[in-house]
Amino acid sequence: MHDFQLPEPYRDTSRKIIHIDMDAFFSSVEERDNPSLKGKPVIIAKHPKKTGGKGIVSTANYEARKYGVHSAMSAYKAYEQCPHGIFIDGNYPAYKEASLRIREIMQRYTPAVEPVSIDEAYMDVTTNNKRIPSATILAKQIQRDIWKETTLTSSAGVSYNKFIAKIASDMQKPAGLTVIPPDEALPFLKQLPVEKFPGIGPKTAEKMHELNIFTGEDLYQMEQMDLISLFGKAGMSYYHRVRGIDNKPLNMTRERKSVGKEHTYFHNLTTDHEITAELWKIAREVIASLQRVQKHGKTVVLKIRYRSFETLTRQTSAPDYLEKPEDIYQHAVELWENIGMANKGIRLLGITVTNLDPIQYRPMTLF
Repeated sequence: MHDFQLPEPYRDTSRKIIHIDMDAFFSSVEERDNPSLKGKPVIIAKHPKKTGGKGIVSTANYEARKYGVHSAMSAYKAYEQCPHGIFIDGNYPAYKEASLRIREIMQRYTPAVEPVSIDEAYMDVTTNNKRIPSATILAKQIQRDIWKETTLTSSAGVSYNKFIAKIASDMQKPAGLTVIPPDEALPFLKQLPVEKFPGIGPKTAEKMHELNIFTGEDLYQMEQMDLISLFGKAGMSYYHRVRGIDNKPLNMTRERKSVGKEHTYFHNLTTDHEITAELWKIAREVIASLQRVQKHGKTVVLKIRYRSFETLTRQTSAPDYLEKPEDIYQHAVELWENIGMANKGIRLLGITVTNLDPIQYRPMTLF
């Protein structure tokens, strides 16, 4: 254990933050516009029989999720698990229209709205247009207004920071409301499985399990410097968050300039086959994230970290927007073949798409 400790940051509990997350948003819009779909498993993806098994799932409704279908899964795998599912290519202009309507509803309550993607946003209601001191009452009113004006359900999390509000909004889906006041935050975080903490993906959770870290309580007991030595910069974030510390303000002006995903491997990757398989998984996740934020880009950045912690990043650009996971994967593999060395052991892989623009949809015509 390390004796040295970095200074403990201040835990600001004065704010009132709401996180609104729409329930199975894309598929819910489809069900709203076509009521015959209700009660059936709906999967937003091109049918794999039409694409030769290619394509990925943008989202799936709760009926389809019962069969293990989830976003970023290959459409072929979704078909295997739910062959009777209804595959829909996706009506993105309708999703965008609904998203803008929901945003307008939020802004009636406060100008402090930070959209995270097409179907979720943070709101700071510490001071608000309604002059209502209770964030819980405001969250209920916002959910009610969204339902009345769009007939779509949303889930809400209420707390004193963004991080806890986001976890809370996922606790009682669909159409749920979870409130975590400051005095309940630490007990709440300590009883959570580490997989429930945003930023801890399957690979990091696997590493934590091998270190006997299964819950927030286990994470809380770790020394600050030990977490940093084990997980790098992310270790500092884990140390703060399990203590309920996240003082970041809402960002209403930032234009998203990149979308990326990266995976850290406790057991180093040492073969080209392992690495290209991981790049394919990450490329699918990046496309799913791009669809959620309604962006596409032309530049692919590959990030490699070896077991020695040597880190390389290289990028390549395409003349046209990259719309498919295959396109991103191809560029990432080309970069890997140019600079990668599997025998050095790969600790981390990441793919980021930059040079972004909003997706522009052409109106459909009959001819």
